Amino acid sequence: MSPRLNVPAPVRALAKQLETAGFETWAVGGAVRDAIRGRRGENADWDLATRATPRQMRQVFGRTVPLGPQYGTLGVFGRDGVVYEITTFRRDVATDGRRATVAFAQTVEEDLARRDFTVNAMAWHPARRELRDPHGGRRDLADGVLRAVGDPAERFREDYLRVLRGLRFAGALDLRVEASTWRGLVAAVPGLGRLSKERVRDEFMRVLTVPRPSRTLTLYQHSGALPAVLPEAAVPKDAPGPLRADGLALVDAIRPHRPLLRLAAVLLLVLESSASRAATASILLRLRFSKADVEQVVLAVAAGLEPSPELRGKLLERRRWTAEAGAAGVRDAARIWMAALRLESTSEAQAKTLRLLSEVRCDLRRRIPLSLADLAVGGNDLIERGWRPGPRIGETLRDLLEAVWEDPSRNERSTLLALAGDAEP
Repeated sequence: MSPRLNVPAPVRALAKQLETAGFETWAVGGAVRDAIRGRRGENADWDLATRATPRQMRQVFGRTVPLGPQYGTLGVFGRDGVVYEITTFRRDVATDGRRATVAFAQTVEEDLARRDFTVNAMAWHPARRELRDPHGGRRDLADGVLRAVGDPAERFREDYLRVLRGLRFAGALDLRVEASTWRGLVAAVPGLGRLSKERVRDEFMRVLTVPRPSRTLTLYQHSGALPAVLPEAAVPKDAPGPLRADGLALVDAIRPHRPLLRLAAVLLLVLESSASRAATASILLRLRFSKADVEQVVLAVAAGLEPSPELRGKLLERRRWTAEAGAAGVRDAARIWMAALRLESTSEAQAKTLRLLSEVRCDLRRRIPLSLADLAVGGNDLIERGWRPGPRIGETLRDLLEAVWEDPSRNERSTLLALAGDAEP
């Protein structure tokens, strides 16, 4: 008996246009899988697969977006204004572990046969309300099993990214990896080194957007994929991995829409005492993160899993850190600290951290000068008083900033000039 899938009306309309033009069209991919699992489909990313070639799709729709026409994929606007991916049926011609060379196919069965896992190899015909499931994906979903389509070893060799995708699906969907699929996956882990850093980064970040990334991260650790993605996580044989249960709980406790902060928590667990700025930046640059993302994660890692004793007890250290982190960095650190506090902490530690955050927020609200640009005097003021241009001016201004951190009322021109003193002869 076929299930009843609630395909959004704009998707049904696109499929009907293609079918009316004589091109068989099916809904495929994760939206079909999730709808069969009972998840509502309206907000899912619905994709279509069709016998129409990109040229024929352009004739049917007129207005399209070239998302990958060399692979048969175009974007087409639905009547709701959303761009939906429509891809020509494909079959693999050759694979090298990184990318597949594909040719257009004539049937949906050929298209499904090249997919990675049975739960992703199902298709739904919106008009006929028919499920095409040649590899038993619906049964595997019901049994809670992740199984490769066909021979697992061959499937992973075709594209080693499937190792990471399989771990993500197993964790996110709470599926047990079938034994031969697990053996093939583990055997393929060394092939991850052949993938581009960008593909690995993007897949790893997808893990950090699911509600409970701890499941997948545990599988990363057990399969050996974690050191393949983060060599810093490598440990001696039979030694426990760096992602312990308490640390994984912290990653889960950070909100899913903050994947960069979850990444910072993972790096803190992996690097432990060696979580230096240089080590953190090196990892992020290797994975081709943007400069802005590197800066954000480095600051979050530098703040640690909890405030340092110096931050809690010394006004000057607190304001120096606030100046360096900035308002955004302070908020990120607070999110990690509060996530850690929710998990396990004494009421005394919670009170100290909350007090620190209250003091920092107070500084930001009062606009305590946090940079040289906030001072009431600058280098030109000192030059006008006879100072020679040079490094001593910068050193003096930094001393004045620390003086203002100790007492913000000092941030007046006359006071600061008096503190700076006269130029040396």
